[in-house]
Amino acid sequence: MFWSIGMWFFTIGVLLEIVFAAGIYSEALIAIYLFTAVLVVESLALGSMQLIKSAVLKRSYYIYSIAATALLAYSLYTSNIGNVILHHIVFGLLPTFIVIASSIITFPAAIILIAIAAMSYMHKHSMKMLSIIAGVLVVSVAGTLYIAAFPAFLYYSEFIGILLLWAGFI
Repeated sequence: MFWSIGMWFFTIGVLLEIVFAAGIYSEALIAIYLFTAVLVVESLALGSMQLIKSAVLKRSYYIYSIAATALLAYSLYTSNIGNVILHHIVFGLLPTFIVIASSIITFPAAIILIAIAAMSYMHKHSMKMLSIIAGVLVVSVAGTLYIAAFPAFLYYSEFIGILLLWAGFI
């Protein structure tokens, strides 16, 4: 279920990117976009946590995710994002509070995705797990390049990364 939710968040993000490319922009739309972009990775990690047998680890990550998502929502609500669209693409430095709040979600989620996929690969030797690992790495690099002010790679990396993730999850 969580993996499906993650893919729906990705779809919402892509639709918003199309809206931005059409020249339609508001701070509320960019906040929704940033929120859904982060929740893609978090949802996929929550889905991967379902493969863990420990109820304590699952519950702990659920609680962490709820708290971190609330912090992200608060950061998006209270920060002045401004216009981060340049030449119809998402570009521009985000407020530090938003970068920190989103990193609190995305870094642990990426680690969880990679770790669980690696453990599953060791157990089952399924090439799908390698696809998931590659997808997470590509998407993580995309986010890092965006933060480092190379937004052109964001869309290509998102596309390649989500294809790799999708191939691993189906």
